[in-house]
Amino acid sequence: MKKPTIGFIGLGLMGGNMVENLQTRGFQVNVMDLSQDAVDTVLARGNATQFTSAKELAAASDIVEFCLTTSAVVEMIVYGEDGVLAGIKEGSTLIDFGTSIPASTIKIGEALAKKGCGMIDAPLGRTPAHAKDGLLNIMAAGDMETFNKVKVVLEEQGENVFHLGKLGAGHTTKLINNFIGMTTVTAMSQAFAVAKLAGVDGQQLFDIMSTGPSNSPFMQFTKFYAVDNEEKLGFSVANANKDLGYFLQMVSDLGTESLIAEGTSKALQAGVDAGLGQNDVPVIFDYFTKLEK
Repeated sequence: MKKPTIGFIGLGLMGGNMVENLQTRGFQVNVMDLSQDAVDTVLARGNATQFTSAKELAAASDIVEFCLTTSAVVEMIVYGEDGVLAGIKEGSTLIDFGTSIPASTIKIGEALAKKGCGMIDAPLGRTPAHAKDGLLNIMAAGDMETFNKVKVVLEEQGENVFHLGKLGAGHTTKLINNFIGMTTVTAMSQAFAVAKLAGVDGQQLFDIMSTGPSNSPFMQFTKFYAVDNEEKLGFSVANANKDLGYFLQMVSDLGTESLIAEGTSKALQAGVDAGLGQNDVPVIFDYFTKLEK
């Protein structure tokens, strides 16, 4: 059976590797990105066509996939005059692999449904290296009929493909996951910073905490920077700050609040303001050790 043609918008480190995986597995891809170098890398492998119009890319694709940075960018590419919504064919599916605000995702899904198209929100776990090998964790959500329609493609892109329920549940789950993870790393970074300011040896603090229930991969990542001065988490302060902002927006949309997330968000924003936005989240340790009384 002929494989569906995939339109892919967003060829960053994760998206670029996802496209390479699709090409390796014999998919024809239509691609669009602001970086011509990223597009040229895809074109050099063959079975690929470049588009500069999201409308035209959608019209030429059976499945449109996004790996974009923000909800604002997603909405611009969907709703723009030359956007996906203007060109997508009836019966096609849009899959958003980024981390977006659930309310925005649901709104886009409703607009697509009016054109006879489906949508899956499918944020990702694991790394760009996993993306290249089709070994991502994929948190997919959307109606079961649409999910089953694209499941075979998702299984080419992910080792573990979860269906989490109605549209928006994937982005909700991802934001909850990142709230927990980034709050944990931020708190642990401050713990090591307080130890340094108080003259307590960071390695000894790690040795003590890691023998108890506080031990976790997040503590390991924090220790790598706070003690060993190595960045290994692979997730930036700026991205964490964005996701905490989205989490707070989601909480507000649900009619409640999160004082914990507000604290984490405030710390991450301070890290961005201090010039640490492109560094790994544990590097916020530097901000905490330089605070003036």
